[in-house]
Amino acid sequence: MFDPIRKAFGKRKKSQRPELPAGTRAYAIGDIHGRLDLFEALTGAIERDVEQNAPAETTMILLGDLIDRGPDSAGVIRHARDWQPRCPKGCEVRYLMGNHEEMMIDAFKSVNIMRHFLKHGGRETILSYGVSEKQFNDATTAELQQMMKDLVPKADKAFIKSFEEIIILGDYLFVHAGINPEVPMDEQRKRDTRWIREPFLNSTRKHSHLVVHGHTIVENIVERPNRIGIDTGAYRYGILTALVLEGGEQRYIQAIEKKNGKIVIQKKDTAE
Repeated sequence: MFDPIRKAFGKRKKSQRPELPAGTRAYAIGDIHGRLDLFEALTGAIERDVEQNAPAETTMILLGDLIDRGPDSAGVIRHARDWQPRCPKGCEVRYLMGNHEEMMIDAFKSVNIMRHFLKHGGRETILSYGVSEKQFNDATTAELQQMMKDLVPKADKAFIKSFEEIIILGDYLFVHAGINPEVPMDEQRKRDTRWIREPFLNSTRKHSHLVVHGHTIVENIVERPNRIGIDTGAYRYGILTALVLEGGEQRYIQAIEKKNGKIVIQKKDTAE
């Protein structure tokens, strides 16, 4: 199923500590869910981090679920799409497909999926594209579907459709939800990469690569021998996390909303 990356599997070194190739750096950002304020603060902090460190071939990876639940999904999509031309020289921005992006795209074609989409945060996404609460409350599901077709720019739809399933850099595999540990890597299904929880989360099996993922909300970053989970609940807890990888080092940058509404940036070397 994932033929373009088939050859990348099975090459992880026997070293205990996963690494990126020399001269490269990666920033992986967890689920944003419409929190444009946190996203803008975090991307700004990442850009400053790039400038403050030695030059490197740098990859920014958004782990999916950019949309839904939070107040400004339309703004997040716009900011994500515009990050590549604005990104510091030598950076590449890549995007992974989450289950919420899948629901949104499928909702354009199916009223039943539209109904499911609305129940899982799609309401906030539609409002962010200019539908008023009164319009939303007075409309049928079919009418809301038509509003979304009329209001979501074709560029946004095409952008979301272009999102990837799996990204591999060095000894790391980046994916939205996880992988099925009982299935060979080159046979992973989109349903699992976008939606899986178990048996992935509780698996102790050593995978071909260390898996970096979002999808499952945690109050604190989860570090396991076979995976790192960085969906720290941007819309629920007000914390958006980026995992920074360089050589054999791992560190974190977080945008955190305080009780007074102020957003601060916090950096740390471990998840503790």
